Amino acid sequence: MKTPLACLLLCFSCSTFAIDAAEVPADKRTTLDRYLTSVEAHRMLSERATDVLFLDVRTQAEVSYVGVPSGLDANIPFMLVDFDHFDAKSRRFTLHRNPAFVQAVTERLKEKGLDRNADVVLICRSGDRTARAVNVLAAAGFTRVWTVIDGFEGDTAADGAARGKRVVNGWKNAGLPWTYALDASQVWLPAGAQ
Repeated sequence: MKTPLACLLLCFSCSTFAIDAAEVPADKRTTLDRYLTSVEAHRMLSERATDVLFLDVRTQAEVSYVGVPSGLDANIPFMLVDFDHFDAKSRRFTLHRNPAFVQAVTERLKEKGLDRNADVVLICRSGDRTARAVNVLAAAGFTRVWTVIDGFEGDTAADGAARGKRVVNGWKNAGLPWTYALDASQVWLPAGAQ
């Protein structure tokens, strides 16, 4: 029987910065099998901030209006929003993968004096986008990329009054430090933007 993700959050102290891959939902699994809860990620970053790169891969709109984890090295969006194309079927603006993602992560590592074998921690809204981002970085030769499986906002509640709301887990729901304020040094902009 698989342990629910909520139980994993309660047991974070049972392991040292890692969750058993068998306990991770299939849509959040990666080729590197390196998983952290938001609580574990915060602990890792608190203990090793100088030798870990911490990136938020959400869109610029998400980090601007929902907030970011404190201690973040940078926001490098994995997906970019096509604000000039609305998909009526999905009822959302379309997204495309950021073609500069791998290059931007590589540059941030160099700025911090690290290489592709350093620990890189990725966070998104709820952990599924980071899984795809980890796989792209792994294919590019990165070896120690972690995904925060419950993300910044967490998973949605399955039932009850909170059904559909992001109250189950995640950085914000765990009471970890966060802010709406981004420093200019934390921002990624497409080539030619100011």
